[in-house]
Amino acid sequence: MSRPALEVADIFRDHGPAWRQAHASHVSLDQLKVMSAIERCRTAALGGHVARCEDCAYTAIAYNSCRNRHCPKCQGAAAKEWLADREAELLPVPYYHVVFTLPAAIADIAYQNKAILYDLLFKVSAETMLTIAADPKHLGARIDITSVLHTWGSAMTHHPHVHMIVPGGGISPDGLRWVSCRPGFFLPVRVLSRLFRRVFLEKLVAAHQAGRLSFFGEHAHLAEAQSFAAYLAPLRKAEWVVYAKRPFGGPEAVLAYLSRYTHRVAIANRRLIAFDQHGVTFKWKDYRIEGRDRYKQMTLGTFEFIRRFLIHVLPEDLHRIRHYGLFAKGSCADNIAHARELLAAAKPDGHPTAAAVDPSKPACPCCGGRMIIIELFARGATPRHRPTSPATVIRIDTS
Repeated sequence: MSRPALEVADIFRDHGPAWRQAHASHVSLDQLKVMSAIERCRTAALGGHVARCEDCAYTAIAYNSCRNRHCPKCQGAAAKEWLADREAELLPVPYYHVVFTLPAAIADIAYQNKAILYDLLFKVSAETMLTIAADPKHLGARIDITSVLHTWGSAMTHHPHVHMIVPGGGISPDGLRWVSCRPGFFLPVRVLSRLFRRVFLEKLVAAHQAGRLSFFGEHAHLAEAQSFAAYLAPLRKAEWVVYAKRPFGGPEAVLAYLSRYTHRVAIANRRLIAFDQHGVTFKWKDYRIEGRDRYKQMTLGTFEFIRRFLIHVLPEDLHRIRHYGLFAKGSCADNIAHARELLAAAKPDGHPTAAAVDPSKPACPCCGGRMIIIELFARGATPRHRPTSPATVIRIDTS
């Protein structure tokens, strides 16, 4: 796999030390760990192995990946492994994509209380979907939800929201039949929005009353109950954004979507255009505009680029992919089998996906032969074997 012309790692290596020094009192341990992991990823600092072709003796060095979930280079293999499990769970029904977004005023609070509010976003959005789906006036069934947290907009600003992938139906309360949604329509977004707003604000106020929230800088006054109530008052009347997209074309389309979204980071290396004295230039998408004009370029000062990337570092123990409803852990396998029985559908045939390709066992770039590992070397060590001249490094995701 060829290396992009420019990577986030290049920016961190060149300006990371100066940025850390300038922001020593404002950078978290989690952010420092992410910076270090990205800087060292697929370099000699992490060790690696030497591979040689069985046929032509072509020799190459492959350095280890950092495996950090925020690293742009390490998500491909992680996504493929995760998708292999998800493929076995897909049902032969239409799938819908639903997005729950926090209002900007709540996002500001979430920035200072990531663990608590991101967890609330997950739980309240799932509770909203499960409640409305169970209502006989709407679907009247128990549904399955896969939720993925994204905290960024295309310009890397703070924009917390969850993407949900949901089968177009569920199991009836008595467990005797599969209830399908109307063609092309899953659940009413206006009803979802209202319930989401009410439940989220209730739980947010409860967290405030329990002293679980922290406020700094211009939001310090929100620690006082009356100020917090006044801050939330306009949000009780505003429309909260819940968006339902058209159903996917089929299980393969669901997998393709998941492969793009589940293991994303704030910015992919392929979006980077230039890195010079003016800063970092990258591609972004302006969702307020339709058509080709929405694709634009933006240049940020290098320090601002690093800051925006790091505001999306998640608390270490926060899971960014979660399952709710029928396929939640514990009862997942039984419910999948039961759903298939109700749908009178056999387990789907194993279609080859990207997960079937093992990126750790590439073919020889010279003759296509099998590459075998002939040496492992430790972190910071120099391999005994030399790569085939001219020196070529195969950059393999070994995460």
